[in-house]
Amino acid sequence: MCQTGCCCCVCVRTQSIGVIERFGKFSTLKGPGCSCVTWPCEQLVGTVSLRVQQLDVNCETKTKDNVFVNVVISVQYEAIAKAAYDAYYRLANPEVQIQAYVFDVVRSTLPRMDLDESFSSKDDLANSVKVHLDDTMSSYGYHIVRALVTDINPDARVKQSMNEINASRRLRESAKEKAEAEKITQVKAAEADAESKYLSGVGVARQRQAIVGGLQDSINEFAGEIAGTTPKDVMDLLLVTQYFDMLKDVGATNNNTLFLPHAPQSVADLQNSLKSGLMQNLQK
Repeated sequence: MCQTGCCCCVCVRTQSIGVIERFGKFSTLKGPGCSCVTWPCEQLVGTVSLRVQQLDVNCETKTKDNVFVNVVISVQYEAIAKAAYDAYYRLANPEVQIQAYVFDVVRSTLPRMDLDESFSSKDDLANSVKVHLDDTMSSYGYHIVRALVTDINPDARVKQSMNEINASRRLRESAKEKAEAEKITQVKAAEADAESKYLSGVGVARQRQAIVGGLQDSINEFAGEIAGTTPKDVMDLLLVTQYFDMLKDVGATNNNTLFLPHAPQSVADLQNSLKSGLMQNLQK
């Protein structure tokens, strides 16, 4: 402050408004820069900042499902230049006033929400705080720029239980998907096994059909070349030959043991059984 006679200069910083009083009574407002006042009649008693300020309010409340949570609301506010008189004189401490209104809004809104809903409705809660504060604080010369819900923090045991519920749900979904995959694998394996057995049966049927056809051709050719032979004689000879070939193959294997009745009457019984089966196929 520089004094010259009865006048002096006062300086107000940028983004501020100076409040001038004359003998303790409000006189005028001064904008940023240098201004002259009559001293000691007039004095610069204070300034009102026009910068955006932030107030973090920590509020504890209860949700609809009886879970206590700590909610942190960040309120960004600024003084209205045209209402600097109200901002300076009407409120002794605007931060305490804003904090009281935030408590009122939060504690009347969150008890109507479940815990999960409170997390998903953070924007609705923030808008409710902003609208209510803006309507109230505008009459005191303040404008609410924005309200942000920066944190919703339930008890540590509640958070742990929520994580366990989420983990259990994911494990259940994983088990369901795994069971579905195993089911598909078993179904495909059964379909492949059925197809394999079908193709194996087709191959065995074709093999037997080829054996019967070969025997027919051999019998017809043998009977045509050697006079006086009958199809029965040819069949007896072929059966005995195949019987001895079978014994030779079985004897050449070391891993298998096969017990067969080996006597002339046993060979005759085997011939009769095979002959009857083959003759029935030939007649067809």
